[in-house]
Amino acid sequence: MGTAAAISNHREVSIEVRADRGRGPCHPLWNWFGHDEPNYTYGSDGKKLLRELAGLSATAPHIRTHNLLTTGDGAPSLKWGSTNAYTEDAAGNPIYNWTILDRIFDTYVEAGVRPFIEVGFTPQALSDDAGPYRHSWSLEDPHSTITAGWASPPNDLGRWSDLIEAWAAHLVERYGRQAVASWPWEIWNEPDGLYWTGTIGEFCATYDAAARAIKTVLPEARIGGPHTCGPFENDAARTFLSEFLRHVVDAGSPLDFIAFHAKGQPSVEDGHVRMGLRKQLRDIETGLAVVREFPSLAGLPVIIGESDPEGCAACSARVYPHNAYRNGPLYGAYVVETMMRTYELARRVGILIEGAVTWAFVFEDQPFFDGFRSLATNGIDKAVLNTFRLLGKLGGEWVETRSSHALALDDILDTGVREAPDINACATRDEKGVTALVWNYHDDDLPADGAAAVTLTVQGLPDLPVRCEQFRMDATHANAYGVWRQMGCPQRIEADDYAKIEQASKLASVETGERRPTDGVLTFAFDLPRQGVTAWRLEW
Repeated sequence: MGTAAAISNHREVSIEVRADRGRGPCHPLWNWFGHDEPNYTYGSDGKKLLRELAGLSATAPHIRTHNLLTTGDGAPSLKWGSTNAYTEDAAGNPIYNWTILDRIFDTYVEAGVRPFIEVGFTPQALSDDAGPYRHSWSLEDPHSTITAGWASPPNDLGRWSDLIEAWAAHLVERYGRQAVASWPWEIWNEPDGLYWTGTIGEFCATYDAAARAIKTVLPEARIGGPHTCGPFENDAARTFLSEFLRHVVDAGSPLDFIAFHAKGQPSVEDGHVRMGLRKQLRDIETGLAVVREFPSLAGLPVIIGESDPEGCAACSARVYPHNAYRNGPLYGAYVVETMMRTYELARRVGILIEGAVTWAFVFEDQPFFDGFRSLATNGIDKAVLNTFRLLGKLGGEWVETRSSHALALDDILDTGVREAPDINACATRDEKGVTALVWNYHDDDLPADGAAAVTLTVQGLPDLPVRCEQFRMDATHANAYGVWRQMGCPQRIEADDYAKIEQASKLASVETGERRPTDGVLTFAFDLPRQGVTAWRLEW
């Protein structure tokens, strides 16, 4: 996209990995995903994607979704979903119906993923909002709003608590105590924004009622919140997060993890997309600073409940041009850059970030590659999904890594990646081998003149034959979007062409071979284009 001239990418890059110098255990904070529309979960594309997410690594991913208690018929649509879990009869007596919820959670269990259970939103029978219950949001109307009766505080906290307690008990009965105890719970979503029409005090009361109901059934359950919006340059988000944490401390409310969101801010500059990485990282930095204001909560992990390049997964690039990054390799390179810097921010302040949720899934019955923030389109994996496959090759223990062209974190926090690219690396070791992940990222979605010439040196290897394999995601590797464009961007795709695009969507190795280290050292030379990510797996 864009008319600006290509930017130079000619660089001689030296990367060193010390496989014999450990830096502590590696946990997959990237392996968390979410979406607004729970009813897409059990569609054919949703089931396929969940199986693929379960196969990313040895650690089962967590899946978060909105609208698990919203009233409706269960028909999916953009930014909406429903389960009809709670209604009332003519006499006002509660009726619990777990049919649609069971369908969602059965799909999770069958796929081998872990629910990150979001308690929300208000059932219609518990909402006193005088307006419509369902929102009027539409893709084509940038001025539409999602706030409606479902965002109202529950009008009866006793019935709200009873509903949550009954739901928790049903989950334990259906899936077993051990399984459900491993599923984290969180109350609501972005109550400081469009998802809550009450006060902070009303939210705290709603949170307490739900949290204590869950703990009644499952004392060992892990519960957190408040899942506020990104706090950088957002006074309302910072205030809400701070006042919620103050309430928890003063009232002794159940809290096992702290959650807030972080979003970037892409724009269109001179005809091309420019990513807003700085803003997303500043959200994380600011949220962690608020958490540190409460020393009595020290030791609690943080979950970034949504951590994305911007705020609306269901807003397509067709309507919103700044979302044009979503189909190709830029999205994937951005994810890797953000995740690695998230680890760095956490280490800097000594807080464990347990997970960073990528808010992207699938949208059924939409055009191919329509620019939604999704991981797949009509059953075709997007390039970004392959970056998660690359991330999934990390594991075990971090090891020391250095790159001659890595940017300093403080520089990115100040200005983003707007001049030189960040050509960077990280690496891990496990019982079987070493994985080195290398990426070449820039905020500007512009063509680059040439590729970076990378020399990767891995030291501290055993004196054994080593199987060396390289995997890659970039414009010409693991990028179905590029093949689809070469076909002329068809929306009707015949079986043979579909198979060709599907094959192009898979992560494949681009180089393999067996080598023996010399004095514990192996060296690899390769080119890495802009917005490219590669993983070298060395096994013995």
